[in-house]
Amino acid sequence: MNWTFLERADVPDGTELRLYQRGGHFMIRAAGTELMASHNYTSEEALASLACQLVGQRRRTRLLVGGLGMGYTLAAALRQLRTDAEVVVSELVPAVVRWNREHYGHLASYPLEDPRVRLHQGDVAKLLRAARNEYDAILLDVDNGPEGLARVKNDWLYSSAGLHSARLSLRANGVLAVWSAGDDDAFSARLRAAGYQIEVRRARRQPGARRSRHVIWLAMPIEDGEED
Repeated sequence: MNWTFLERADVPDGTELRLYQRGGHFMIRAAGTELMASHNYTSEEALASLACQLVGQRRRTRLLVGGLGMGYTLAAALRQLRTDAEVVVSELVPAVVRWNREHYGHLASYPLEDPRVRLHQGDVAKLLRAARNEYDAILLDVDNGPEGLARVKNDWLYSSAGLHSARLSLRANGVLAVWSAGDDDAFSARLRAAGYQIEVRRARRQPGARRSRHVIWLAMPIEDGEED
């Protein structure tokens, strides 16, 4: 069965997103490449699960999720958080929010309807620049990871300046969790240079996959004196 084109949407810098459907599955493509799909979500769930294992049972946990996508990261976080938690999810493209609600939200059990969720329709970079000691965890599932695909301005999130802003945004013993479609040694080096200790995990691309292609960084800020 072929994919059927449903809708298109523009990213603010001019990149076009295209939504497709095949049977009960959906896919979003950018620049002619698959950006996300409802049959490839295992690693997105792992991003949330790994971060929530570290901070999810704290009282009044506050998470920032950069990138709504198809809602799987958000839904996985909500499953592991307490009832007093708050999750801020930031999505730049209004159409992606609408597609969640109108087309494929049921696949992730409509996470936007959870009362613990606060939606920010805008750039997650703006939130990071303004925040100080606000989040127990920051989950970045933006674009294709450090090697951007959909939007050049996403590169700031993975730059030294972006990583510094993320560190300032975290509460004590917080974690920055970053999803990527593949390895990136240069990004690991930037994380270390920005004052994080890191753990690199590999995750399956889709349920039942034999190969682990996607990468998740768990980055914890090193407090003053810890390296001595």
